[in-house]
Amino acid sequence: MKRLLLVYTLLFFSIAFGLDDLVEFSDPLLRERYDQLTWELRCPKCQNQNLADSNSPISLDLKDEIHHLLERGLSNQEIKSHLTSRYSDFILYRPQVNKTTSILWGSPILILFIGGWLVFRLSRRSNELKQENLKSEMDKQRLKNLLDSGTIE
Repeated sequence: MKRLLLVYTLLFFSIAFGLDDLVEFSDPLLRERYDQLTWELRCPKCQNQNLADSNSPISLDLKDEIHHLLERGLSNQEIKSHLTSRYSDFILYRPQVNKTTSILWGSPILILFIGGWLVFRLSRRSNELKQENLKSEMDKQRLKNLLDSGTIE
């Protein structure tokens, strides 16, 4: 029983030591900025995965590069600009609104307006068909009454 307890204790502590941060910073504030940047930037290789979650070789290189740029004193915006110049706007999870991303930002609004217009047109068309149907029902009833009475007006 003591051996089993010893094994569990060693396993627990080995995992705990393995969770230690591998990247060390000169200032704890840089660690926070690093975490924020790696959550905001996308891995160029992985589909829809940020740098913090990715273990691909390029994401590890990018994390290392972000670490060096932070230690050199660059701001978050300067780091994003640097990485955008190398990897395009794809690396940003929330790209800025500009000429190249206007379709990306404008298409949901356009689709919403088109959908609203279609709903309006279809409901209006449905009302028109109901009115036409009502008129044809009235005409059918009138014709039936005329045929039953045997007189034509």
